[in-house]
Amino acid sequence: MSTTAPRPDERADARYARPDASMSLLTNVMEHSLDDGYADEARRTGRYGSSRLPTTLRGKLLLGLGLALVATLLSMGVSQVQQSAPVAAKQRQELIARINETTTTADGVQQQISGLQSQLAEARRNAVAAPGTAQLDELRLVTGTTPVSGPGILVSVDDAASAGTDGNNASPRAGAGFGNTGRVRDSDLQLVVNALWQSGAEAVAINDQRLTNLSAIRAAGDAILVNDHPLTLPYLLRAVGGPGLEQSFQDNAYGGLYLAQLKQNYQIRYDVSAQGGLSLPAATVGPLLNAHPSPSEGTKRP
Repeated sequence: MSTTAPRPDERADARYARPDASMSLLTNVMEHSLDDGYADEARRTGRYGSSRLPTTLRGKLLLGLGLALVATLLSMGVSQVQQSAPVAAKQRQELIARINETTTTADGVQQQISGLQSQLAEARRNAVAAPGTAQLDELRLVTGTTPVSGPGILVSVDDAASAGTDGNNASPRAGAGFGNTGRVRDSDLQLVVNALWQSGAEAVAINDQRLTNLSAIRAAGDAILVNDHPLTLPYLLRAVGGPGLEQSFQDNAYGGLYLAQLKQNYQIRYDVSAQGGLSLPAATVGPLLNAHPSPSEGTKRP
């Protein structure tokens, strides 16, 4: 195939047209990447094609001085890093040594605690085996600091079925009275517990929270707290007592009769059933800070 350029009279012939003739804009951009005006200005100022490096002796000296300054700064930085590396390693070793020392001390303290706990357990066993154990057990039953079991009754109290869906019952404690809500309130449980004690109950627990002379039944927002523990529905009151406990509670004005009134007026649900065997947990009682035994006659308080 001939590669000779077409003659002037042949250029008008479509057979000799350039293959990229239809892409004149793209061809112009590729062949003239620099605007002609910028190129002319660069030629006029003598900067076209130059390396922009200084050509005078003063310029070369300044360039050499700048490079030397940069090299000096880099060398100083590397030197400082190398000098600080041993210091950091030393500090790390000291920190590791302190951690190991603290860990050893903590292990020793834990061993001492374990030994003291063993001594305390031994002292408790000796106290239980000492004379007067029966009196101590009786006191624990009275104060509620030991688990108990025996016959009794189970009282289940729950909100009205519509209490959770009625918009008017959103707040279970709105008002001084029942608030016409259908919700069980802390005052309701207080009255029922008092009725259990009056009916002959010897031990009472609400949702496995044992009641003692230090227990409190109170409201916190929409929750009922017993011994500072929030309760969940239904409220289960377990009471250990004699055979007549159920009937006595049903006849009590603040027991069965009160619950019946709540059911009739506010649809609060309840159930009372006799139980052949109940198990109540021990109460968690904190230390007394201000109450002390009174001195016996003829003795003086120290």
